[in-house]
Amino acid sequence: MAIETEPPRQINHVAIIMDGNGRWATRRGLPRLVGHRKGAERVREIVDLCPDIGVRYLTLYAFSTENWKRAQAEVAGLMSLFRRYILKEADKLNENGVRVRFIGDRGRLDAKLIDLMARLEEKTAANDHLNLTIALNYGGRDEVTRAVRTLAVDVAEGRVAPDDLSEDAIGYYLDTRYLPDPDLIIRTSGEKRVSNFLLWQAAYAEFEFVETLWPDFSGAELTRIVEGCTGRDRRFGAIAG
Repeated sequence: MAIETEPPRQINHVAIIMDGNGRWATRRGLPRLVGHRKGAERVREIVDLCPDIGVRYLTLYAFSTENWKRAQAEVAGLMSLFRRYILKEADKLNENGVRVRFIGDRGRLDAKLIDLMARLEEKTAANDHLNLTIALNYGGRDEVTRAVRTLAVDVAEGRVAPDDLSEDAIGYYLDTRYLPDPDLIIRTSGEKRVSNFLLWQAAYAEFEFVETLWPDFSGAELTRIVEGCTGRDRRFGAIAG
C-alpha cells in the first residue's frame, strides 16, 4: 500500500526588508543614492521571479516611519526615486499582471507621490498574477496605533461592540487587511532585527537573515531560501505529531 504523504507547505507570501543599499554604495566610494537606485533595479528581478517559484504575495519594506531621520538630501532623493520608479514601471507591472498596493501612512508624503501611488493601485486593481505590496512610510507600531485609533472611534460611535472584538476584527483595521500573513520574512545586509516591520502579521512567520546587501540579492538566492523554507513544520503553537 502506498504511504500517503502531505504535500510540501507552500511559501505563499514573502516579505523582504531591503537593507544595505547605502552600504553597498559606500563600499564602492559612491553616493548612497546610487545604492538606492541599484536596489530599485533589483526589485524588478525579484518581482518578475516570484510567480515562477510559487510566491503569490510579495511585500517590500521601502521606507520606514523612522527613515525620516536620515539626511534631508537622502530622503528627498528617495522620494524622487519612488516617483520615478512608479512612472517607469507602471505599464510593465500592469502588463505582467501584477497588482500593486501601498501600505503605510500617506499623510507625510508629497501630493504628487500620493497621486502616483493611487493611480498605480487603480491601474493594476484587476490583476492577480502577483500581489505586490510596497510599505512606504510604514511602521508596525504606527500601523497598530492608527488601527486602534480608528477602531476606538467605531466602538465609541456604536458601529462595533466591545464584545465583538477579536484578532480578526483587529486585523480588519490594519493596512494589510487584504493580505494573508507572511509565511517568510527575509532581511538582507546581515542585520538581525525586524525594525518595526509587520509586527502583528509576523507572529508565525519564518525568518531568514542573509549577509547579502540588497543590490546584490539575486533571484537565485531568493529561490534557494524559498525552497529551503518550503515544507518546514510550522505548527502555530501546536505539538508536533
